[in-house]
This record gives sequence, C-alpha cells and structure tokens, in this order.
Amino acid sequence: MASPLLLVPSDPLAPRVPDEHFMREADAARQAGMKVAVVDHDALLGGDVRAAVRRIPASDGEQAACYRGWMMPFAAYSLLDAGLGTRGVRLLTDSAAYRSAHELPGWYNTFADLTPASVWSPWEAGRMPAIADVGALTRTLGGGPGVVKDYVKSRKYEWHEACFVPDLADVTAATRVIGRMVELQGDDLAGGIVVRAFEQFTQDGDGRSLEARIWWVAGSAVLITPHPDAPAGTTVDVPTAVCDAVGASVRTLGAPFVTTDLALRSDGVWRVIEVGDGQVSDLPAAEDPGRLMRALAAGC
Repeated sequence: MASPLLLVPSDPLAPRVPDEHFMREADAARQAGMKVAVVDHDALLGGDVRAAVRRIPASDGEQAACYRGWMMPFAAYSLLDAGLGTRGVRLLTDSAAYRSAHELPGWYNTFADLTPASVWSPWEAGRMPAIADVGALTRTLGGGPGVVKDYVKSRKYEWHEACFVPDLADVTAATRVIGRMVELQGDDLAGGIVVRAFEQFTQDGDGRSLEARIWWVAGSAVLITPHPDAPAGTTVDVPTAVCDAVGASVRTLGAPFVTTDLALRSDGVWRVIEVGDGQVSDLPAAEDPGRLMRALAAGC
C-alpha cells in the first residue's frame, strides 16, 4: 500500500510548493510518513479541475489522500473528488461525507440534543427574503433571540447588522437581519438560510465566548485546541464526559475527519455550536500540527 498523500493548496506565486499557511502541516505530514502534493485552489474554484489537480502524481487506484486547505463549497469539493478519481487518487472523505460535516443540514439532526435549536431553508444567492418567507421559516422556533447564518458561515463580525435578532417574534426585524446577511454573503452564500436559537455563552474579559475545537479522525478525538480566533495563549479543558457524548454523535454522523466547536453556556453546560469537515477547519497558528498529521497518516 502506498504512503498516504496529503493535499494542500499551492502558493499562488509559486505554484509548485504549498501555500505558506499550510507549509507547517506539509512538513509535519512528511515527518509522519505521508507524501505531499499541491492543489491549485483558484483553478478549482474556477471550475478547471484538470488544472487544479495537474501536479498530483497519477496512481494505480490505490493512493489514499486527505486534503488540508481553504474552505470550498460543496460543488468545488465534488469536482476535486471526481478529478482525483481520474488520477487514481481516493479521498479519505468522499463528497457525501464532506457535505454531511460541512453544511448544517447534514449534521444537525445527529447533534440535535447537543446544539441550539435550528431551522433552515435552501436559498439562492442574491435573492432577498420577504417577511412571509422569514415568518414561515422561524415559526417553529417561537420568540426569543436568534442568530442567522448560511449553511456554513455566519457574519458574526457584523453582529447586530447581519447576525443577531433580538426577538424572532419580530418578523420584520428578523427579515431585515437575514436580508442583510444574504446581501453581504453575495455569491458566496452557502446552501441557504439558517436561523438558530440564541444561547448565552461564557465570555472572557474581551467579550469572546470560551470555545474549544475538537478534532476527530475515524471517530476518535485526536486533538483539542482553542478556537483559531482565540487570543494567543488561550487554553481549554473539555471534560471527558462531554467528549464522550460528542464523540457518540460524531461516530453516528460517520464522516471520517470532523471538527466540533464547543462553547461553555452560561449555566455551565458545554454545547456544540458548529460541526465542520476537518479538511477545511483552521488549526490555531500556535498549535504543533504533528499530532494531527500522525493521526491522518494512520487514518488514511
């Protein structure tokens, strides 16, 4: 069996070498016994899958690979999966598994007891929602505060403008916030509209929620890090019982490489606030990537 392959984005200015952001992971992967090849991320997003994978060595069909790179929409990942197949390379995470972990409708039901109540609707980029659309979507959540996002990302840095709704019963206000989110996401709107019940989480002195990111390979927690947005030096300690409960849902989901973002609610309960495909989840800059790369080398 060939050594597993780590795929990373190429440097836009030096397309034969990894992007600087992923250079440490590429080096750690080699130390873990993996081979490394580059993907042209810009070509992939442009729909030119042949150009995107042209620097990946062809195989006889036995080459297992894992991607670590920039976030991409499901359509682009499907192209990558298909393009690699023509070169005899098999991704650890196929297109269906990527979607189930990357987009909220794919993972929500599996984690429903561990995460804020949510509703969603497919939506076209650029189409502004009407009050009737929003009322029909949010009705089951009732009143109270909520947050809005697309299937993957929120506009949390435009919190009051395009993310937070003080009272979902105020459908006019909710429509305004959702519409602004759709407007700001533009063509990057992923999948559709999501509305989630707001839960109050413990915050640090700078007003940031206390968050932890757990990295799962083949259903096992291999690394726990702070969220990448946390200040340097932040440490997190997630109780074993919490990890066990989240792990049961991760294994039910079945995606081979997953991240779960947890936040400590103000009543002391840890909650899953996001699930993601591990291939496109960012690793904190201060984190040594060696442990993650060794786990991926074994998992492939």
